[in-house]
Amino acid sequence: MSNYWWVTRPKRKLNSVPEVLSTFAEMSLNQQWVGQRTSQLSLEEALEKSGLKRQGERRDQGAGGARTYKAWLVSLGLIFTQESTKQIKLTLAGEAIINGDNPVDILKNQVLKYQFPSAFSIGRNVDVSARFKIHPFVFLLKLLMDNRIQYLNTNEIADIVMVEAENESDSCYEHIVKRIIEYRSFGQQILPEDFCEKYGVKSGSTNLNDVANTMMNWLDYTQLTYREKGKIYAVGERKSEIMDTIGHPMPFIERPQDHEYFQRKYGVDPKHNKDTRNLTNTKTITSKMLAEQQIVKAYITASLTRPITEIDGRVVDLIVSSTGLKESFVWEILQKRFPRGSIGAFMTQYYEMAFKGREEATEFEKATAELFHDVFKFKTKHVGPIGLTPDVLIESEDVGFVGIIDNKAYSKYSISNDHHNRMVHNYINGLGNYYKGKKNLAFFSYIAGGFGINIDSQIKSIVDETEICGSCINVHNMIELVKRNEKRAYSHEDLKKIFSVNREILLSDLC
Repeated sequence: MSNYWWVTRPKRKLNSVPEVLSTFAEMSLNQQWVGQRTSQLSLEEALEKSGLKRQGERRDQGAGGARTYKAWLVSLGLIFTQESTKQIKLTLAGEAIINGDNPVDILKNQVLKYQFPSAFSIGRNVDVSARFKIHPFVFLLKLLMDNRIQYLNTNEIADIVMVEAENESDSCYEHIVKRIIEYRSFGQQILPEDFCEKYGVKSGSTNLNDVANTMMNWLDYTQLTYREKGKIYAVGERKSEIMDTIGHPMPFIERPQDHEYFQRKYGVDPKHNKDTRNLTNTKTITSKMLAEQQIVKAYITASLTRPITEIDGRVVDLIVSSTGLKESFVWEILQKRFPRGSIGAFMTQYYEMAFKGREEATEFEKATAELFHDVFKFKTKHVGPIGLTPDVLIESEDVGFVGIIDNKAYSKYSISNDHHNRMVHNYINGLGNYYKGKKNLAFFSYIAGGFGINIDSQIKSIVDETEICGSCINVHNMIELVKRNEKRAYSHEDLKKIFSVNREILLSDLC
């Protein structure tokens, strides 16, 4: 029995869930699982070939790796075993991801609904203690929104929250707040002497911290929180959404012992209120169906690495080269399954890039150039490698202007004196060194994970000195801009106005 909160973690982050799910669907959907060791080993091999699972010798040939990944998908409410046929099926949430819906929207919904007890948590080899009746991630968000707490670190979650937060009562919540405050003053001195024995943890084990870190990663994926120096905080721009979530307590899904009932309830995606599908008719699996699933898997993998806003020759060529299937068939399936592309999968990667410092700086710059080209239809050039230049130059043929974008992969970026001078003298006044056209510079802008408290005055200082409009936009609002563009495409004049506000761009500016 696990006498603490527990989540399975074949991967510590949720980024690869769409790829793992599509691989699983290709290999195991509508198949029986129990006793099918050969197909389980085939799935494990497919995960390894896709780079989703670390290669191993698999000495026991027991397909333990495949079972771990299956458990991961079950725990997130994406698949279930149908009682009448013993076959693997997708929940509505699983279907939505396979059909190209924004995986962040789907998985955020699943993470927030995650509860103890669940069909997964009471299962064999998991068996989380029955004393927990709680939505763990909503509980963590509530703590982050409490002015007495404001942030959490791995040790606080592992040593206090995961072992002592049993339910969602006011008394339990206040107990946890008090314990965290004590812990910040006295550390592990406040823990009971029999802590390891009481909670079933081996002395010196890092298991609790590993689970706590994984849970923090899951919260980060929802884009409701961010990390800074080992601490997790609520994202300022998402606080109203978080308050709405914690202000409307989620009902518990009953009957966790009834696997299919629970999973279909838990796996309802945001577009549906309940799962009314009739899945009793077993479909004969044809070679065409298998080929279609192969195309879907290849497409989902591609959509995580580039913004796909439409199905065109470039996308089709990519999938044809990946699958070896006929071009006409690939066109047919992609147009049927993903007629408007699926930008959301790529934006999960873009979000992460905005917080990684120099680690993925070049990829962040290239991704920004791709977004302005593929989504907003500008001519773009990644000029960062030239030196003493901004990262991205955008050019509007429609309206007749250019803009410059500088990416800063930090959670609280501020424009230092050195960066101020670089923007003024090298980027703006030195435009002719890297742009040979005749269009006027309309604006400069920064894109970052977030900004310091003085960013507006720092932007205005550059504007005053150069008489060129400027702005900055955090990655959350950049993602929102992309989302809104899917529903109603912004004109270049609209975007020029948004990026010329001479301060940080707010949600209210994204009209």
